[in-house]
Amino acid sequence: MSGSRVSVIIPTYNRAGLLGHTLASLTRQTLPADRFEVLVCDDGSTDDTAAVVDRYAGRLDITRLFHEHDGFGAGRSRNEGITHATGDVSVMLDSGALVHSGCLAAHLDSHAAAGGPHAVIGYVYGYSVNEQHAAGIETEIDVDDVDGTVERLRAKGRYPDIREELYSRYDDDLAGLPAPWVMFWTANVSAPTSLLREVGLFDEQFRTWGGEDLDIAFRLFDSGARFVLNRAACSVEYPHPRNFEAGLEMSRTNHRLMLPKYRSPVIPLLLALPTINPFNINDVILALDLDTTPGQPELA
Repeated sequence: MSGSRVSVIIPTYNRAGLLGHTLASLTRQTLPADRFEVLVCDDGSTDDTAAVVDRYAGRLDITRLFHEHDGFGAGRSRNEGITHATGDVSVMLDSGALVHSGCLAAHLDSHAAAGGPHAVIGYVYGYSVNEQHAAGIETEIDVDDVDGTVERLRAKGRYPDIREELYSRYDDDLAGLPAPWVMFWTANVSAPTSLLREVGLFDEQFRTWGGEDLDIAFRLFDSGARFVLNRAACSVEYPHPRNFEAGLEMSRTNHRLMLPKYRSPVIPLLLALPTINPFNINDVILALDLDTTPGQPELA
């Protein structure tokens, strides 16, 4: 994808401090500044998010897309970003993602590989479903030296991506798995902008946290996208409050919304989380010999 451009899409809501860390890391990319834009999709923030974006106006090709807050709107926010994106590839990050200097270039490298359209999963150090490691990793992070932070964490084997359990089991080869899309979490992922539009964007009926990324990931998979892990497209998740139990219940609500949409036998397995470990879903599918071939028709 020589010459291709990236649109970085960051949904945010009252996380000005975390957003500032993310934007600072984006100013240090090896990808030339004229090869990417940053779309901050503001879900009605009442803090100083606007001022944070303004501070980077001279250093990044940055736009703030604002709408009034009317409840959880991560899907709506990302859709606004994808709709306005001018890049060939859309990289989706969370507020608080500290991206390695080679992150955006690595995403583009994966999309330039042969084999049709790709859905790229970046590696996220420090990602956790709760706050148990928050204090520890915060002491390890140097927000002014993300590359150095990544190298220290890698060298020490500290705070790996929570999905490492699955990655190492399959030697990082996701393409042959029956459901690689279950690992497509929007903390740090990318897909062709045109394909995201073609599959219908994020489903804005998802009005609570969790699951909206798996829903669009399933449709990317169904369209024939090849899912790949790129460890070089890495970031560090700056710790912020999480409630695992509440998040699990909210994600179940969204997984139930997926049941009538698709015929895939994998969707009911999502409702069994965490009884079925999400990193074991592919093992369960293989053990049950379920048919997950892309191209299965959706229910009317």
